[in-house]
Amino acid sequence: QVRLVESGGGLVQPGGSLRLSCEASGSRFSINSMGWHRQAPGKERELVALITSIGVTNYADSVKGRFTISRDGAMNTAYLQMNSLKPEDTAVYYCRAASERGAAWGQGTQVTVSS
Repeated sequence: QVRLVESGGGLVQPGGSLRLSCEASGSRFSINSMGWHRQAPGKERELVALITSIGVTNYADSVKGRFTISRDGAMNTAYLQMNSLKPEDTAVYYCRAASERGAAWGQGTQVTVSS
């Protein structure tokens, strides 16, 4: 199973930007997709953005135009560029990778948007 490690979270003021990174390692199978999910206190985890190995992307309506997901050519690192951050973006952000043999989650990184 692939191991995922997120980084880049932190505290930012409304309107600010952050870039999250997710490094994948240890997978014996090709990763078909990588995604970012988030979970705020008292809420269910939700998909934020997804990218496939061929570069097809999908975004939650709430982040379209503000967030951009990308990955390196080897599909071992995914990024989430977050711009124009809002307080409602505050959550723990989790990286997810899926292959033909299953999926794995990272430990999460906290993003707090507050003045």
